[in-house]
Amino acid sequence: MHCWSCRSAAIAVALVLGLAARSAAQTLAVTSLDPYRDPASRLVGAALGDTAAWQRLAELTDTFGHRLSGSKSLEDAIAWAVAEMTRDGLQHVRAEKVMVPHWVRGRESADLIAPVKHPLVMLGLGNSVGTPPEGLEAEAVVVRSFDELDARGAALKGKIVVYNVAFTGYGPTVQYRGSGASRAAACGAVAMLLRSVGQPGLRTPHTGAMNYAADQPKIPAAAITNEDADRLQRLQDRGQKLVVRLFMEAKMLPDAESANVVAEIVGRELPDEVVVLGCHFDSWDVGTGATDDGGGCIASWEAVRLMKKLGLCPRRTVRVVLFTNEENGSRGGLGYRDQHQAELASHVLMMETDGGVFRPLGFGFSGSDAARATVKDIATLLVGVGATRIGESGGGADIGPSVQAASIPSMSLDVDGSLYFTIHHTPADTIDKIEPTDLARCVAALAVMGYVVADLPQRLSR
Repeated sequence: MHCWSCRSAAIAVALVLGLAARSAAQTLAVTSLDPYRDPASRLVGAALGDTAAWQRLAELTDTFGHRLSGSKSLEDAIAWAVAEMTRDGLQHVRAEKVMVPHWVRGRESADLIAPVKHPLVMLGLGNSVGTPPEGLEAEAVVVRSFDELDARGAALKGKIVVYNVAFTGYGPTVQYRGSGASRAAACGAVAMLLRSVGQPGLRTPHTGAMNYAADQPKIPAAAITNEDADRLQRLQDRGQKLVVRLFMEAKMLPDAESANVVAEIVGRELPDEVVVLGCHFDSWDVGTGATDDGGGCIASWEAVRLMKKLGLCPRRTVRVVLFTNEENGSRGGLGYRDQHQAELASHVLMMETDGGVFRPLGFGFSGSDAARATVKDIATLLVGVGATRIGESGGGADIGPSVQAASIPSMSLDVDGSLYFTIHHTPADTIDKIEPTDLARCVAALAVMGYVVADLPQRLSR
């Protein structure tokens, strides 16, 4: 990082030159984008020319730390963002009120009591209830799937169920975090421990939200590390009885007031038509939420700030939205949909960045074939940052409610996610995992795509 100035200047020059070095076939394919080559080059050069995005992300995470819904740190960060966006000269900067869940972790611990005493590294799952004040101690039974859970059935009454389900991808595995406690409670279990939903990472636990079924008792739920889950499995496989002691002070308080942060560059010709760059500002209460999703927020914000700095005012309004409460309630996305219901028909595109700000590869896209062809052409302007791929689907939890309500074309930034689920929802989600150059390239990709879509003579078809 000490050689950033020299290195970034060289990268910026090389990448801008790369924009001009596309093949003749590519140039012919995107002749209609000729007016955007210079703005795209300027945006890429500005994004890669300094460490502004990384430094602002460092300020956010160093100053406020985690930003769990209902916490003072989140509300302080929201006030800071409003002040900074105003200082940046963005327009219509405001905090739009949203009521959010207020879950508090409290003190917590888990210990293997038998056949040997050993502390388990754990994190309570978001929205979980706590244990009795004195904690609870019970025999633990390890299962590898819901099928094995159901096969054991009533034999699990009074036990702590431990799900040891290997991570095969977020979608297939996260269901155990979401509904595992209630499935175990239906068998009479008194608590649930979950092998962390994520890749192994030096005995690091992953938290995340869970949900309770209305027709089952609420039992405490926590995540343990991959390594500890495998150890418990081996002990059980040797025929040894497991006893675990669990203590959690977790509780849910009444809903708290929070806000989505909104700022704009107002369109010069069609101000009522809107392109949204979205991300979520809240994070879990471990780590500092640098990757999930502070980086996405700063990248989206910086993309709009650079348009303002370079005097690039598109035909349509470009709006950045820092959504609140994605992690354990999605109230920010729902609140935006409800508060902007009357104008959703005028939303041209909604983009979300919530997969990390590692090396960008392109975007996922959901929309009409004609709109897909347009964004694929625009992506050719990003050959210099390697973000030319347009995947089969794009969207996100925050923009989802609005996208579904009004059939809005949607995109999501696509990055090299090989590290993402190693640090996802862990104490290791800190800014040192983010390379300044990768973040700058993400800014460039978002800025070019957002600006060109907002400035095209015709809006994307639905």
